[in-house]
Amino acid sequence: MKYFFLLKKTIPFLFIVLMFSCKPREELVYYQNIDGLAAPEKSNTYEIKIQPDDLLLIIVSAEDPESAIPFNLNTISVPSTGVSSIYLRGQESMQSYLVDLSGAIDFPILGTLKVGGLSRLELLQLLKSQISKYIKNPIINIRLMNFKVSVQGEVTLPGTYSINSDRVTLIEALSMAKDLTIYGKRDNILIIREGNGVKSYNRVDITKADFINSPFYYLAQNDVVYVEPNKTKINGAAVGSNTGVIISITSLLITVITFIVTSTN
Repeated sequence: MKYFFLLKKTIPFLFIVLMFSCKPREELVYYQNIDGLAAPEKSNTYEIKIQPDDLLLIIVSAEDPESAIPFNLNTISVPSTGVSSIYLRGQESMQSYLVDLSGAIDFPILGTLKVGGLSRLELLQLLKSQISKYIKNPIINIRLMNFKVSVQGEVTLPGTYSINSDRVTLIEALSMAKDLTIYGKRDNILIIREGNGVKSYNRVDITKADFINSPFYYLAQNDVVYVEPNKTKINGAAVGSNTGVIISITSLLITVITFIVTSTN
């Protein structure tokens, strides 16, 4: 009887543990209030701003290709091989411009240009107005070469991700990291951002659809996204690596008790 009594006590305890391990819908589902979300007065037209250490690829062309040559500096990259240099053939590529700590670049013919804090469109307009003094109808292509964001914490594939376009949303970045794990807090995602040498942070709740109108819906270059673990993960880590052993022993104990009770009956 005492074994049967112990079994009766153990099973409800395990049931309670399993019940509290289940996550409610409110903690897991995204965009829960999207149907009742008021339409914004205007769409989010966020544009990234050029910052120090950005790497810009700038290509100038024109109806007369010869006239654009002075505004494009070519570089020669030589592959590293064991062959004598007289047999090496360099690969020609367009030069990129590194924005210095003061937010400036050195551009052919035009000299030093202050580009820090400008959007890509604003820089495009600046270059076009200056280069138009020298050539007719210049065509300018600008691309940010080192746009990247880092995703950390409770995601399936944390890491640093390169972005090929001018904009990336928080949801796109989380999708690159293969989404949050079941242990990630969806209502308290931390975004760390640096602009003009000043670091700032904001917390975003992606279970509420109104975050799509937030200034942090679109990420800036070098943003860090951190997904905090929930209480289940933290409590599990506190128990330590012995959790599996405890569960195994408990399962074995229940099996033995069940066998004894069955045998005595």
